[in-house]
Amino acid sequence: MEHDEVDALAARWQAAGMAPSLIAGLELSKRASRINVLFEQALKGELAALGLTYAEFDVLAALARTAPPYRMKPSELARSLMLTSGGTSNVLQRLTTAGYVERAPDDGDGRSRWVQLTPEGLKLATTALDTAARANTNVLAGVPEPVIRQAADALRQVLLQTTHRRLR
Repeated sequence: MEHDEVDALAARWQAAGMAPSLIAGLELSKRASRINVLFEQALKGELAALGLTYAEFDVLAALARTAPPYRMKPSELARSLMLTSGGTSNVLQRLTTAGYVERAPDDGDGRSRWVQLTPEGLKLATTALDTAARANTNVLAGVPEPVIRQAADALRQVLLQTTHRRLR
């Protein structure tokens, strides 16, 4: 088996007397974090060329994945993207100013509003999603598909077991 930089850390943790279960958890978090950084680095430069931040891309992508008219409530967006309501509001304000999203009244609830993509926003979201797909493919180039599938399935199990816990 090949070794990566996390293996060197794990050897030091083991030498320091850490429990094997703790070491395994640290290895998981370090590797997941490093892989995430690779994906983000690959995408952030491409998004910047489109004039988008990662958070703005996330919002546009979430809206583009809904059925026409490509809209969601701000609270749904915040929940689905794991953003705070304040963070979501800031991103929505920037996207509204840029003309990529617009606020529309909710005819069923006068206190609520929809956020929906404008035609220009949908065009940009489609371009950004294609860019993200290419960046993802580039990061994973050379990794056999069965390895990717196995890792994704294993991480699903970890996520399902950990997301129900409330962290401080």
